[in-house]
Order: sequence, then C-alpha cells, then structure tokens
Amino acid sequence: MRLFISAFCVIVIFSYASAYDPLDPNGNITIKWDVVSWTADGYVAVVTINNFQIFRHIMNPGWTLSWSWAKKEVIWSMVGSQTTEQGDCSKFKGNVPHCCKKTPTVVDLLPGVPYNQQFSNCCKGGVVAAWGQDPSAAISSFQVSIGQAGTSNKTVKLPMNFSLLAPGPGYTCGPAKIVPSTVFLTADKRRKTQALMTWNVTCTYSQFLARKNPSCCVSMSSFYNETITPCPSCACGCHNKKNCVVSDSKFLSIKGIHTPKKDNEPLLQCTHHMCPIRVHWHVKQNYNDYWRVKIAVTNFNYKMNYSLWTLAVQHPNLNNVTQVFSFDYKPILPYESINDTGMFYGMKYFNDLLMEAGPSGNVQSELLLRKDKDTFTFKQGWAYPRKVYFNGEECMLPPPDTYPFLPNSAPKNVLNFTPAFIFSLLALLAVL
Repeated sequence: MRLFISAFCVIVIFSYASAYDPLDPNGNITIKWDVVSWTADGYVAVVTINNFQIFRHIMNPGWTLSWSWAKKEVIWSMVGSQTTEQGDCSKFKGNVPHCCKKTPTVVDLLPGVPYNQQFSNCCKGGVVAAWGQDPSAAISSFQVSIGQAGTSNKTVKLPMNFSLLAPGPGYTCGPAKIVPSTVFLTADKRRKTQALMTWNVTCTYSQFLARKNPSCCVSMSSFYNETITPCPSCACGCHNKKNCVVSDSKFLSIKGIHTPKKDNEPLLQCTHHMCPIRVHWHVKQNYNDYWRVKIAVTNFNYKMNYSLWTLAVQHPNLNNVTQVFSFDYKPILPYESINDTGMFYGMKYFNDLLMEAGPSGNVQSELLLRKDKDTFTFKQGWAYPRKVYFNGEECMLPPPDTYPFLPNSAPKNVLNFTPAFIFSLLALLAVL
C-alpha cells in the first residue's frame, strides 16, 4: 500500500489485486491441517483441501501445494500424495525421510495407485470439483507424518508461506490460523472423536493475478436481427496469433500434437478473437408467456479437454427459469434477495466433457424462461447476459452498442432524416 499526502487531500492506493468476486463473494479454498496423533519426534496430520467456490473447480493437471517449515521439520512419510523433490537427506542414516526440503512441494497421486498408497479423497490427479457442482467431489486430502517437530500443542510451530497452484497462478493464501479442533464421527456414527490440534489456511482467487487477458469471450445473435455480434477482436489478446493453427491444417495430424504440456500452453485455432473458449448466446424464439435462448460453448484449444466445466451467467430473468435442456442447472444466490445468477454444467457421462477444438469441440443447450410482464423487453440489449463466467473465469462481452437491436429500434443515425428531406419526399409522392 502506498500513501500520498498533499496539503489538500490524502490518497490511498492499494497495490494488490482484489480477490473479491461479486457472484461468489464467499468462495475460497480452505486447507485444513488436523493433527491426529503425536509421535516420538513430531506428529501425524491429515491435510484436507476443501474447494468452497461455487463455480470454479481445480482442473487438470491439478493442485500443487507448498509451504515453508518454521523450524527444521522433515516429512517422514506421506499417504495419498507425494512431494516433487526429496531434497538433501544425507545426514540421516537408516530411515531416510520422504522429504527434507525447507519448502516442500506436494502434489496429488494419480488414479490407479496401489491401495496401500491411497487415502480418503485422494488420488484424482489433483482435480477437485466446484462446491456448487458436486460437494462430494470438492475435496482432496492426504496424510503426512512430520519429524523433528513439536510433540505437543505448545511446541508445534505452524508452517508458513503457503502457496497454491490450481493448476496455475491466481491464488493468494493467508497465514495458518489455529481453529477449534475438528470433530470426527466414527463409521457406526455412535462415537465422536476430535483432532489433537487444527489449523486452517484460506486461499482466495484473483483473475487479475492469474492472467493478463481473459480466457473466453461472448458472441450474440437473435431471431429478430440477421446481424451476429461476434466476440471483440483480440478479446483474449493476440500474443498467440503467430502460433495459431487454421482448422484444416495438416499440422494437426502430427502424432502427439494434441498432448497437453505441463504449463498448459494452448494451441489455438486461428480466430479474430484468439480465445480458447467462446460462449454464444442466441435469442431463439418469443412466445406469449415465455422466450427461448440457445447457448453454445465452443472450444478452440487443440490441447485441452475441459472436464467438469461450468458456465455461470448473470441475467435478470434467471429468476424464472422454466426448463433447461441438455445441461444441468443450479441457481446461484450470493445475495439471498437477488436471484439473477445461475450455473450451467454438463450432465454426467453425457456432455460433462468439452472436447478439444474440432468437430466435437462444443456443447449446447436451450433454456425456456417465463416472462415477467413488468420487466421483459427485447429493447436495449435486455435479453443478453450481464456477466458470463466459464470455469470461473469472467468472459469478455461485446460493447453494448453492438448488441443485435430490434428492427423498429434501429440506431438514430440510420433513420436520421432532415425536415427538408421529408418535405421533398412528400412533394414527390404527391406528384406521383
């Protein structure tokens, strides 16, 4: 934070990016450490990653968690996860720790690991669903045994400097805070036990920290206007313009070209918007009491299949959704008195996987909305969304003055006839 003082005013400028999301104001990822037992030189803890974000999940290649030890702790063993590096454990003889690094980096195990390496809610390659989509899959956990650490509540030093990649940057984690011990229920649900000590770390997401440009854009069309409003040019930045591929290029037939890279660097189809994802909103039909919208999501990335994708939309008429075809739908109520936001996502085993760019790289649905006679109109772009998020990333909308307009509400400059012109036209009609 920087403070500027003059004789007339005081201006405070905050230099950090805000992590507040108006459509999910309480969304965060909470990392909970539960000490379940003490050992001769440390403790055993269960670490749980809870994704409390409504429409932002952790996609492939999954989460990466790191922290710094307060003292000279080591990790003796892990179940359900592993560190990416062991570090220098040369001073140990006999039993060698799993990791001796001052700042360990932990990743989830892949599916299919041996049973004795598994832990509850582990081994999904770090993929964690959004809380609003599937609460039972919005969790990941592992067990870790710590040595050369405190052996009581008073001597344990909390880890510091937590960092979360999920899978890329964008998350900022606060310090670990001691909270009331977690209470566990036994399998027969007749007895309660509790952790010996518990601390939480809260991580929040900021799209400004994650990337310089949007990762999706929105185009629009309607039944009452032949004009299609495209995504803005270079909506997602044109830095990939030199490396894009045309849809019929022979380059796409090269073996391994569709394999994702570790950094998730995209291979985009050449378009004017250069976005990996385009969301198209089409006002399809108008009835007496209802109106119908078609939504199509298209993938232009040849290196990415989007599993567990989500689409969040803000529109005032989502308070009266009658039916949604081909997608699952849940209303989002960040503010209980306002019901104008909803989340669309794919039906399991049907279209919950958005394939890479190509003939199969799209999913689409239609929704039927009941009209509110007091607010419904096709004028001034009312029929189009206010905000659109794909996988928790806000998409760029076209400028409002380019939205498809009603034929009888054309821009003024189209029908801007002067009085002299109108008088001449009437005189000509009189002669004819």
